[in-house]
Amino acid sequence: MPQHYPFSAVLGCETDALDDMGLALVLTTISPEIGGVLVRGEKGTAKSTTVRALAAVLPPIEVYAADRFSVDPADPAATSPDGPFGTGADTAVRSVRLVELPVGATEDRVLGSLHLERALSHGKVEYEPGLLARAHRGILYVDEVNLLHDHLVDLLLDAAAMGQVTVERDGVSVEHAARFVLIGTMNPEEGELRPQLLDRFGLTVEVAAPREPALRAEVVRRRMAYDADPVAFAARYRDADRALTERVESARERLAKVRLTESALMKIAEVCATFEVDGLRADIVTARTAVAHAAWEGRDEVTRADIRRAALLALPHRRRRNPFDAPGLDEDLLDQVLGDDELPPEPPEGPAPDEPQGPPEDDTPDQAQADGPRDEAGEGDSDQASTDDTLAETPAESDGEQPMTPPAGTEAGSTVRATAPYRPRLLKVQGLGEGAAGRRSRALASTGRRVGARLPDGPTGSLHLVETLLAAAGKQSSRGRTTGRVELRNEDLRVAVREGREANLVLFCVDASGSMAARKRMSQVKTAILSLLLDAYRRRDKVGLVTFRGAEATVALPPTRSVDIAAARLDEVPAGGRTPLAEGLLEAARVLTRERMRDPRLRPLLVLVTDGRATGGKDAVARSQQAAEYVAGLGVTTVVIDGESGPLRLGLALRLAELLRAEHLPVAEVSAEALAGTVRSRTQKGAA
Repeated sequence: MPQHYPFSAVLGCETDALDDMGLALVLTTISPEIGGVLVRGEKGTAKSTTVRALAAVLPPIEVYAADRFSVDPADPAATSPDGPFGTGADTAVRSVRLVELPVGATEDRVLGSLHLERALSHGKVEYEPGLLARAHRGILYVDEVNLLHDHLVDLLLDAAAMGQVTVERDGVSVEHAARFVLIGTMNPEEGELRPQLLDRFGLTVEVAAPREPALRAEVVRRRMAYDADPVAFAARYRDADRALTERVESARERLAKVRLTESALMKIAEVCATFEVDGLRADIVTARTAVAHAAWEGRDEVTRADIRRAALLALPHRRRRNPFDAPGLDEDLLDQVLGDDELPPEPPEGPAPDEPQGPPEDDTPDQAQADGPRDEAGEGDSDQASTDDTLAETPAESDGEQPMTPPAGTEAGSTVRATAPYRPRLLKVQGLGEGAAGRRSRALASTGRRVGARLPDGPTGSLHLVETLLAAAGKQSSRGRTTGRVELRNEDLRVAVREGREANLVLFCVDASGSMAARKRMSQVKTAILSLLLDAYRRRDKVGLVTFRGAEATVALPPTRSVDIAAARLDEVPAGGRTPLAEGLLEAARVLTRERMRDPRLRPLLVLVTDGRATGGKDAVARSQQAAEYVAGLGVTTVVIDGESGPLRLGLALRLAELLRAEHLPVAEVSAEALAGTVRSRTQKGAA
């Protein structure tokens, strides 16, 4: 068995001061009801190394020796599909399991399923447990959790909410406990996490590599020592790890004795209300974390310091309103709400029924302070309404707008920001793909409606009974059977083929030239792209951004799953200069070709945003036509979003779309509401 990197070595726990990541991991293992930890950070910050080292410092657990589901022998209410176990059943003490969930795992691997080979060999239905069963009373770790397929996210949400797994499929009916500490790590540059799953993580921490040279050198020194002799390196930190184990065990024993006073609970509620978090899960998680922190520190009562640490871990990711908001918490405001004084002691009795229940007059300044963010939010709403009005007026006001041309001799252009995004119409890739599960285009997937059957590629799967019987029926005479039951063999097995949805690569190729630089026109274009980016986030797509202006095209953002970065780059795109349309198309073709070589299953959708003009370079129009024909030959599904507006239109983008064999879509019709209005108008005209 490989020697894991010591937990105390990666966190420097010999100083008896855990950083945010170490503290969050420890607290959620002391009190699993907190709901797990999400670790966000740049690549190369030891996220995975730290999580894998955690299991080694946790106290061992007792299980039944013959139980695959790890129920607790000390819990009389616990039941196992492998049970029942009598009072004299053999038990064993083992280490806590760290079960890793691959982002590409199948549903059968996660939930478990009918063991097909044993069903045929022995003629009985036997359930093969999945990863969730193995993780019970342990740690379920998902590396790159933001890349997890949606069908697996749904399974995790159900298990996290219910604490158990129910399997009803292929003649199997099994229910077992699945209570585990969920830990996920992710690099935000590769995309954000689905909001429903994000909220299920009790705590979240941001990690980054140290900037101090001395600390960086110490990290390198320890890693090289570990690589040279893992056993000897682990022995150096064995005492520190053992001390951590004892402290975690002591905190678990003290947890039930920690008192959460009424004043502490009210302060937690005040903090959550001030930061305007959604729902009440934040209050519950903050309270549980504060209790666990008090137990970790050896206290019998929750203090102001416990609430502060709990809020910094439990609230930042619950304040995001959309994927483009950065997580975080205003610590100055938090300190103002908590106040400088320690929490008052618990009163011996509650107030009499006739006593006033409102806050004392001395609390008025604090209340005004708490009301401050609400006033600011109200002002923000007014600004938002003004922005929406501006967006609504954009098409009309942009008629006849002259392009903003940069001063002669400069390449600098105007930078216009997008307004509030809207819900766009759904753009799809044509045909049937086989890419990673998502929510955009039709594809063969592990979930969805059943459309066929295939040979299995493992011992488990979703059995297609009819196709299995049909495959066996034609072979009965060669097997010497003419009457009686059908004889089934392994080669007869067929599993279901299902049609669902896949994620795609959405590559935006944006014309940022002077003809697109009219302020309201460019704002409208950027708003449309921002709306499509938000839609790509929700559909789990990969996105990229190519811009062209002046004399060249630029890959502003190589394909990534981080729509946050794409939105930031979009805001920074200037406009002005000539239109090198051919260069833009050819650069987009190069990006698509590279991505196809990297992942042939990831089908692309090219979104070309332009008014169709070509003015950059010699023979600009002829070269643009040749480039369009070349892109069309790649067989890529393309949508041309026409940025032309005003009463006098040349229709160049429409002709470009015909060359590309692409869908033509005016920018004003990107909105789903605009599409619905067009459909209603056509319906009314048809009825008339």
